[in-house]
Amino acid sequence: MKNQELAKIFYEIADFLEMEEIAFKPYAYQKAAISLDTLEEDAAEIYKKGGLKALEKIPGVGKSIAEKIEEYLKTGKIKHYQDLKKKMPVQIEELTAIEGVGPKTVKALYKSLKIKNIEDLEKAARVHKIRGLPGFQEKTEKNILQGIAFLKRSKGRFLLGEILPQVKEILGQLKTLKEVEQISVAGSVRRMKETIGDVDILIVSKKPDKVMDFFVSMPGIIKVWAKGPTRSSIRVEQGFDIDLRVVAKKSYGSALQYFTGSKEHNIATRRLAIEKGLKLNEYGVFKNKKMIAGWREPGVYRAIGLVWMPPELRENQGEIEAALRQVQGKLNGLPKIIGYQDIKGDLHCHSDWDGGNNSIEKMAEAAQQMDYEYLGITDHTKFLRIEQGLDERQLAQQRKEIEKINAKIQNPNYSKSNPKSKFQILQGCEANILNDGSIDIKDEALKKLDYAIAGIHSSFKMPKAKMTERIIKAMKNPYIKIISHPTGRILKKRDEYQCDFEKILRAAKTFGIVLEINSQPRRLDLNDQNIRRAKEMGIKMVINTDAHHTSHLRFMDLGIAQARRGWAEKKDIINTQPLDRLLKNFKK
Repeated sequence: MKNQELAKIFYEIADFLEMEEIAFKPYAYQKAAISLDTLEEDAAEIYKKGGLKALEKIPGVGKSIAEKIEEYLKTGKIKHYQDLKKKMPVQIEELTAIEGVGPKTVKALYKSLKIKNIEDLEKAARVHKIRGLPGFQEKTEKNILQGIAFLKRSKGRFLLGEILPQVKEILGQLKTLKEVEQISVAGSVRRMKETIGDVDILIVSKKPDKVMDFFVSMPGIIKVWAKGPTRSSIRVEQGFDIDLRVVAKKSYGSALQYFTGSKEHNIATRRLAIEKGLKLNEYGVFKNKKMIAGWREPGVYRAIGLVWMPPELRENQGEIEAALRQVQGKLNGLPKIIGYQDIKGDLHCHSDWDGGNNSIEKMAEAAQQMDYEYLGITDHTKFLRIEQGLDERQLAQQRKEIEKINAKIQNPNYSKSNPKSKFQILQGCEANILNDGSIDIKDEALKKLDYAIAGIHSSFKMPKAKMTERIIKAMKNPYIKIISHPTGRILKKRDEYQCDFEKILRAAKTFGIVLEINSQPRRLDLNDQNIRRAKEMGIKMVINTDAHHTSHLRFMDLGIAQARRGWAEKKDIINTQPLDRLLKNFKK
């Protein structure tokens, strides 16, 4: 698909224009990039079917940007983008990946020190050339070095949410081949890890040569590492590698178990097999030389004395012991983890009132298409000016609009596709926790909402004790019901901020605060370990998408996967509840 290539270019154009301090245009390119990044249909197919006019119907794409998409589809280049790169020859995407380094910083560093890439930046920071520049301090230099170190630790990893759409597309193409009898993704993608190194796909086929020929000739491949009768390996445009393996039908279950992993889980299962006088490997389960299991994955686990367990649990974090207890009929067996169809609504979504891409009504229509019972509109509040945060007066105005839309939706004559008569839009807000722990919206306004979320959006590097105190003070506000993205991490860019998370958990328990599992692919915050800690303490959680576009609502599956990896059950997640029960959580 060309969508991701175009999105990357438009994000960079936005950054270049921001460097030049050009008003409005950067935001237009960012909106187009977001739309393309989350668009399910290939822009090339859209253009093929309907030309320039069809491109203009993509949300956030006007005539000028549609023409640039057309230019790229025809020539593989965009002249405007090439001109901007010549004018400012820097690796903008690479440099702005560092926390705290934005387009204007990149421009200042290039003009003063001719810094073009991370290597130049690190050299300059290590010999203290940056701290002497206007507007830069010693602390800035240290933060840059910390950001570079964090980036290096993440190198070679890809966000699950970024690669999953392409993996699904490739699986779909392979499934159409008559030569493919069985197929599954394996590895960390099947375990739904938040970041992925590479992708493993297993198939059963009696004619693997034709499958391999098809696999290595798919569009979007930039390198074929290997091609053979039982294994081929490619690299796709996004930069990650995909291995395709052919396995024997009789060994498909054991191969799937083995290649799903994790390594630690496999070591534990092999050890258990040995204790029972068995041998477990990718080819099957063997008693002496006789194969006793391997055709199907549940049979593999059963042969070594375990029950089958969802791939998300396979990290050797107690799942083996829990499965053994379950087989023995004891308490504390494997949890009945939340399912992908259990969510009844999304409580953290943004509209065009605060810089989101879609109107409240469009967001509601998209939620109804997902068969939700409710949708929470939680636009940013006034401290977050970059997101056009709402003040008390605007929240009151928004309330009136939501009431009108709810009345329209619940009207018997409402004829949108797949209407739900009980569907309801809730009004919340995502308020800002200020440095002293106070909230940037008055209690009188918060009181009138269905619920209020609070989150930290600034001053991430506060000392641990102060950050902990800041969050707990916000939790004490009687109108704050949910803490959004509680640890503040951004995958591949920023670590969690320093806080005493045990104290945060105890405060959440004391004040009845719900902790968010944010499904946004770059956040996935809480992480699986913190989800498990919250569950063990009986703290309720909510899975939200933080959607800024209707297409972001599909990120819900990523948050559900994260909850599953944290052993969360349906009862632990409040938005598995119907509307009437959900609202009771906010009246406590």
